[in-house]
Amino acid sequence: MAQLIVRNIEDEVKDRLAERARLHGHSMEQEVRTILRNAVNADHRALNEIDMGTRLSAFFARHGFDDHEIEELKDEQARPAVFD
Repeated sequence: MAQLIVRNIEDEVKDRLAERARLHGHSMEQEVRTILRNAVNADHRALNEIDMGTRLSAFFARHGFDDHEIEELKDEQARPAVFD
């Protein structure tokens, strides 16, 4: 298993984390593992719930294309690609 070191955590965050761990009957280390696992699992589930078109649109937006540069082919018959 991997190890992760997180530096410069604010004292208030550390104290609240310790309190949360006590409430759940865990060590702080176990509480952090649980928080991280739940966070990445929630992100993964959310990503899988997004429609492919929305995901593609977001991908192109991140790479500098806006909605007007990509023509929508809604309700059009598929055509084979032509390579010259």
